[in-house]
Amino acid sequence: MKRFLAVLFFLSPIFFSCDREIEVPNSNSGFSFFPFLIGNYWIYEVDERIYFGENDFEDRSFYYRDLIRTVYVDDAGEQVFIVQRDWSSDQESWTFETEYTLVVRGQNLIMNLNNSPIVVLAFPIQDGLMWDGNRFRDAVRDDFQIELETPISSENVRLKVIQEEADDLITFRDKRYDVFEENVGLIERYYEVLTYCSRNDCLGDQLIDSGKFVHMRLIRSGNE
Repeated sequence: MKRFLAVLFFLSPIFFSCDREIEVPNSNSGFSFFPFLIGNYWIYEVDERIYFGENDFEDRSFYYRDLIRTVYVDDAGEQVFIVQRDWSSDQESWTFETEYTLVVRGQNLIMNLNNSPIVVLAFPIQDGLMWDGNRFRDAVRDDFQIELETPISSENVRLKVIQEEADDLITFRDKRYDVFEENVGLIERYYEVLTYCSRNDCLGDQLIDSGKFVHMRLIRSGNE
């Protein structure tokens, strides 16, 4: 396949792919919060902790590099962007981790990682906008909501997508959010899903029994 022309998905009225002309959304849709350009990459610093039981956990610090590798058109006529994720301990030697896809469907940006399609962002961008993050998969409703961190009139708007903010201090904690910056993309991802010990001798002590914590922070981005 020929290398794709450097055309921004959210700005150009035409996207060239394998000599086919494909119409794309216009610039007022808000898609600039994830620049779809072949060769774009984002490098994240990642802190991770996995809990295996009471006082039993494993910590890791490493890096992810997400690269928009290519795009294809599926049977529904949707442009599917393939993102390759590599990991590294030192940002010098990179090892393939996985691939995920990004699809814009209507006013939804869908990220499909590990066969779990999630609507990570919805449009048009506005403070308080709410949607079902599980809209396109067989799962219970999970409301996500935009919280603007800078005014919509800012040069580069920054927003937080609050996926969950729950902690009953007795049985579980579920705190998840993404932060996007206009013309940059995803700059932060926070994931903390834990269960507390619920035995009679530890109920309410917030003793973590199992779960996972992941915090990704963007440190560099660009285009290859």
